[in-house]
Amino acid sequence: MTKRIEILKDILLKLHHGASPESVQALFNEHFTGVSAIEISLMEHELMNGDHGIGFEDVMKLCNVHANLFKDAIHEVAISDTEQPGHPVHTFKLENVALRAALIRVKRLLTAIKESDTAVEDGLLQGLDRQFQLLGQFKRHYDRKEAVIFPIMERYGHEAPPKVMWGVDDEIRELFDRAYQSFQHYPTVPIETTIEQFEIFETEFLEMIFKEESILLMILLETFSQDDWLQVEAESDAYGYAIIKPEAKWQPERVDFQYQDTAKDENTTDNDSQKDAPIEASKLEYNQDPHKQSEAANSEQNEGAAPSQNEATTRTIETEDGTFTITFEPKQQSKDTISRDQLLPFGNGHLSVEQANLILNHLPIELTFVNKEDIFQYYNDHVPFEEMLFKRNPGQIGRHVELCHPPKLIERVKQVFEVLRSGQQDEVKMWFKRDDQFIHITYMAVRNSQGTFEGVLELVQDIQPYFDLETDMWRGIEPPQPKA
Repeated sequence: MTKRIEILKDILLKLHHGASPESVQALFNEHFTGVSAIEISLMEHELMNGDHGIGFEDVMKLCNVHANLFKDAIHEVAISDTEQPGHPVHTFKLENVALRAALIRVKRLLTAIKESDTAVEDGLLQGLDRQFQLLGQFKRHYDRKEAVIFPIMERYGHEAPPKVMWGVDDEIRELFDRAYQSFQHYPTVPIETTIEQFEIFETEFLEMIFKEESILLMILLETFSQDDWLQVEAESDAYGYAIIKPEAKWQPERVDFQYQDTAKDENTTDNDSQKDAPIEASKLEYNQDPHKQSEAANSEQNEGAAPSQNEATTRTIETEDGTFTITFEPKQQSKDTISRDQLLPFGNGHLSVEQANLILNHLPIELTFVNKEDIFQYYNDHVPFEEMLFKRNPGQIGRHVELCHPPKLIERVKQVFEVLRSGQQDEVKMWFKRDDQFIHITYMAVRNSQGTFEGVLELVQDIQPYFDLETDMWRGIEPPQPKA
């Protein structure tokens, strides 16, 4: 595979250095009859992390060219489980079908307005606005992909595709907003302008659907375990879905590998039973002491008895080919384990872990802590996910802080951390308006008693309610009196 990745990388480097897509396609076809999504991921990683002077912005610019290069050569990965209703992959694909349909409806309505010889009816404009809003739900699809799927990919070492795809996602969001805003100013803005901008969005949007289904999902199917998909399903509802919702609750077939007694069916012979049961209950012995093994083997009372969870055990397993022994010794629990209710010194007093957690969650502010290694380590549960100003989920814990932000914001994130880490500033403050909210953010350098940098604390809150105060004083018990 290493040689194939090198060839792929060389082909892509030629593209980045100005070779025509046609000449590169011919070179690709000469060497490849097929390529896996994993190879594409590794190739992008090599490009972006090598000494080629190529960053993710460069890969983004030629993203569509890359995709077209691989379009007819990517190996399909088929896993039957993913076709079950409710499986994240099944839902993902259904969303894309629904989004394509909404896109077609928008195009038809735009054409109808353009070709109308009379004044455009309000019903037609309202219908187009409704279809624009439905299509705009693709942003939920992208948000879920970026916040739930990308963190798991990164754990497997696939950092390049998420970074590039997130950057392209942001560009597609902007293209859609531009087209929709143009329509909202009709007829001041000619419908032809909206059609032109919508066609630019359409091209990039359909290209992304291809990349998702032919490259991204192939990487996921080759990489993710069933537990990973269960995590995706569990965290997806918080971000919502585009136009459609999962058809059912996905219930995968799970295999329990723990030891269980195998009861023989009345209609099976002993030989059939031996074939069906890899390990027979009568031949699996649990002994607290290896030296007592033979004694336990001769005792019906001890046969098949489960040991204490805190004691070492030895299991003797007989098969048709021979006998082998497994020894299990549980880890001893540390005597230093702290109860969540045990009082500990905190600041000028004492709190238990449980109390400290409750206090942090009751603060009227969103807290996030990134440690000195730039790893996202903690956020509080100030409000339910739906009400968060900045969306966080458990799957993001453990990610590098740069991977938690859209690529277009990475340089700003780096600058903030540099001025805090270096001591140039102890705080960096930002604020912006969003609908009826006024978001205020403070980034604080966290230092220990010796002044050593330990990380960054982010505080986020909506301060609009403070601007809306109507009185100069209020005691908090009686209703406030309006200003004279």
